[in-house]
Amino acid sequence: MIELTAAQVAAATGGRLHADPDVTVTGAVIIDSRQAAPGALFVALPGERVDGHDFAARAVSAGATLVLAARELDGLPTVVVDDPQEALGELARHVLATVREGGDGWPKVVGVTGSVGKTTTKDLLGQLLTPEVSGEDAIIVPTGSFNNEIGLPLTVLRVTPATRYLVAEMGADRIGNIAYLTRIAPPDVGVVLAVGVAHVGHFGSVEAIAKTKAEMVSGVVEGGSVVLNADDLRVAAMAGQVAPGTTLRTFGTIPSADVRAEDISVDATGRASFTLRVAQTADDGEQRADVALQLVGPHHVTNALAAATVALRLGVPVPDVAQRLTEATARSPHRMAVTERPDGVTVIDDAYNANPDSMKAALRTLAVMAGRTRRSVAVLGEMRELGEGARAAHDEIGRLVVRLNIKQLVVVGDGAYHIHEGAMQEGSWGSETIFVPDLPAARSLLDESLEPGDVVLVKSSLGSGLWELGDHLSMAQTNKDNNK
Repeated sequence: MIELTAAQVAAATGGRLHADPDVTVTGAVIIDSRQAAPGALFVALPGERVDGHDFAARAVSAGATLVLAARELDGLPTVVVDDPQEALGELARHVLATVREGGDGWPKVVGVTGSVGKTTTKDLLGQLLTPEVSGEDAIIVPTGSFNNEIGLPLTVLRVTPATRYLVAEMGADRIGNIAYLTRIAPPDVGVVLAVGVAHVGHFGSVEAIAKTKAEMVSGVVEGGSVVLNADDLRVAAMAGQVAPGTTLRTFGTIPSADVRAEDISVDATGRASFTLRVAQTADDGEQRADVALQLVGPHHVTNALAAATVALRLGVPVPDVAQRLTEATARSPHRMAVTERPDGVTVIDDAYNANPDSMKAALRTLAVMAGRTRRSVAVLGEMRELGEGARAAHDEIGRLVVRLNIKQLVVVGDGAYHIHEGAMQEGSWGSETIFVPDLPAARSLLDESLEPGDVVLVKSSLGSGLWELGDHLSMAQTNKDNNK
């Protein structure tokens, strides 16, 4: 973060200063006292299980020079605010605005939202844009999914005068979330990937989800660019909300998309190849280039097109975009991460998150990778935050498993039970679908039953905990060999 005095932090957050006004923050902004280092600013966030205020003294003893808190803390240099989380957002907004004002509009901010694909698109953008800049802090791309009211400000606060691009993932589980995040980090380029049913339990309807994702369109800076998925009808409809003076670019597989994929093919490893076709613009004629993704799953074509459209808008030439997409790799854990075990078992760990759309895409990829010669095994857990439609959504996934001819289904946990039920109703019986109550039971079953040549998919919402099973299965043979 840029250096700020305690007085400047108080002014930016509307806080009351209980510290030497000249004390200076020279390090990172943190919410975990274990990350404290000299010069840090510790934000004391109240949590469901722990209260950050209880760890403020530890952060200061480790070198933090200032604490942002909801109350005075005896003997600690503190800026007191009504709501530390809101103050964190205000501080991030102030820092970005300050850097942009002094940097003639730099850094450029790319905001990415959508029901699926945000993290992968963000990771691809990092790989497309990094070669365009040089130097420390020149491009900031969050690790994992720092996409909420806490994660996004922490990402923004990494900005320095050297930053040229900030790629910001923006998630939502309620109306107004995206609007709030775009006020903190107004995008020069705003991307909407898809409208699905993720978090529909909070929103109440898909229409409310679409309304929230459309907040990205109105959050783009004056004269900026909006990038929309032409293949998603709800996203495409957002074109009518693009403000005059804002550039609209679309991506997809339909002929009218500005940036599109043609001649898509998927090999036996689940990796897609396609021809990237970029429509004629005022400056250039139509251009084409071949792309062969290393990412597993044909659904990543959409993410690649979105990232390509942004990179092209920011001036990266078509040949470079195609080459960098071909070279791009998965950067975030538990997202279609493929491990080829020494015993011949292939593990597809996609257990970071799950909703009906991403679950269907992962299952189709499993079917492609297993083909007709290998046994396909789907290990599925609960898809959370689906509200009243949860039972039907899980039932539908179970039926799809049968229709895709997945050879073995293992359903883990009570929250996912209706996947097992759906498979049974669709015509799967006997040992083709197995329900187990928890992770230990699933681990024991799979350790005993997986055979050389199997292709096993592990997928659930993060809170279901199947990522632990993904880690275990990916390392199982290595651990077994080490214990011999």
